[in-house]
Amino acid sequence: MLDTINFWLATGFGLGLAPVAPGTVGSLLGIPLAWWLLSKPTRQQAAITGLLVAAAVPVCHAASLHFAGADHGSIVADEYVAFPLAVLGLTAARNPLVMALAFGVYRFFDGLKPPPIHLAEYVQGGFGIVLDDVIAALVTWGVMALIVKFWQRRTAEQH
Repeated sequence: MLDTINFWLATGFGLGLAPVAPGTVGSLLGIPLAWWLLSKPTRQQAAITGLLVAAAVPVCHAASLHFAGADHGSIVADEYVAFPLAVLGLTAARNPLVMALAFGVYRFFDGLKPPPIHLAEYVQGGFGIVLDDVIAALVTWGVMALIVKFWQRRTAEQH
């Protein structure tokens, strides 16, 4: 049986129980987490995010067993702990519009699961549940780094 603390962590304190788009609703917890982490040095951001991602594996695994071994839509701990990877070290993401764009790109990649993200679906258990979100966040980071670099270059040229 899934204990109460694990249930609330796995479901994003109940946000993953939303009747519509539970993954997106649950992912919203990642925004204040990422915002807070961006106030830290990049190495500290990476260390804390790494610890949270590692902690999410057993949380998601236990929750999946509760849901007959499936990556049930209500399990969103993987979503919200992986999102900070999408803006890791990108201080421009302290701008609310950049953060919102990163969130949209992350949700796009996590929802669509293009290659290589879809390959994580074949990995079983909590590790597999978390892995696709980590890959989606890393792909998002690459897209956001390019966007930020282009935006900063364009802004510098205008001045």
